[in-house]
Amino acid sequence: MKYFTKKRAFKAGSSLLLAFCLSSFQYAGLSRTIAVKNKLNLDRQAETISIPVSVVKGLVAKFEADNLFIKNAATNKILVSQTIDNNLDGVMDEIIFQTSIKANQEQRFIISGAPNGASQRPKSELTTYSRFVPERTDDYTWENDRVAFRTYGPVAQQLTESGKPGGTLTSGMDAWLKRVSYPIINKWYRNNQEQNGAYHKDTGEGYDPYHVGLSRGIGGIGVWENDSLYVSKNFTGYKTIAVGPIRTVFELSYAPWSANGRTIQEKKRISLDLGSNLTRFEEELISSKPLPNCTIGITLHDQKGEVKVDSKSGWFRYWEPMDDSYLGTAIVINPALVKSFKDHRSKAKEQSHLLVMSNVKNKKVVYYAGFAWVKSAQFKTKEEWDQYLANFAKRIVSPLEIKII
Repeated sequence: MKYFTKKRAFKAGSSLLLAFCLSSFQYAGLSRTIAVKNKLNLDRQAETISIPVSVVKGLVAKFEADNLFIKNAATNKILVSQTIDNNLDGVMDEIIFQTSIKANQEQRFIISGAPNGASQRPKSELTTYSRFVPERTDDYTWENDRVAFRTYGPVAQQLTESGKPGGTLTSGMDAWLKRVSYPIINKWYRNNQEQNGAYHKDTGEGYDPYHVGLSRGIGGIGVWENDSLYVSKNFTGYKTIAVGPIRTVFELSYAPWSANGRTIQEKKRISLDLGSNLTRFEEELISSKPLPNCTIGITLHDQKGEVKVDSKSGWFRYWEPMDDSYLGTAIVINPALVKSFKDHRSKAKEQSHLLVMSNVKNKKVVYYAGFAWVKSAQFKTKEEWDQYLANFAKRIVSPLEIKII
């Protein structure tokens, strides 16, 4: 990461590491000021600010990363924050916190430390969560206060391929429709152990009516070429990186898979922030031959829904009836990465998709995918969902401007 003179600003996305503008200085004080500016004519909610530990080395050396805390400079209130060790080497890499900021507004925060700093940080009533679920075959599941997802592991694949019950063969992404802000993953799995299929019934907290099958679900990927979509099978390995009040992060790895004569090694780094309806996916694709694209898909199920896209802004959605309500699913991606898109309808089972073909840069692609369920009361109409996606897309391409002063 490069550092610049403090006359130049650095930018930060809602879920991206910040690039910092710093003067070359030696630690001399007990705090630093963080200036955050919203340059959009748009109010921004639940923005995650990430402070690399490397830019506050003096504070870390004096107090350790877990004893640092963030204050709102205007109110002097200590905010909920979280430290993350992104490479699991035992050393914290970043400190994150959240803010909501008005259009064209600037806010200031103070990062400080104390020997008992960890105990001074407030506890959050809300949280993110993820874990491997061996008691339900071998799912990996994640959630925040608004949405929940899962995908499927190697045992589920083996059961299907051997013709045994209880299996699922897909690298697609499933949705759990929750309408409460507290965590439901452990409770729903526990209920399902007591009564098989319990989480398919809504008893007031939500349920799982979403069907992935052989499809991409919400945001699964593949390679589109010659009118065919080549995809991986279930994940073969996982690594839980972070669980906390602001962000959960984990990695999934896949067995090498074939795409029209290419052998692909795939790894996903998946993260979900508090307050977001969209999961962030960072795909790493290493191929034996150049890839024509990385194609991100949303299943169209029985094709009774409505597709809407704004490829110039970078958002793509499907709005469909779901039992006695409606579900909106979506992909949001930096439009600079978009090669094309396709509303692909097929007679083949579970192969109708809204497909977004993206460029692969430095073997990686970053995108967001998620959903809105009307019964959650988060969004009442498809127009509200569309506005959320349009605003989210603007936030991606115009990140917050951050300075340490």
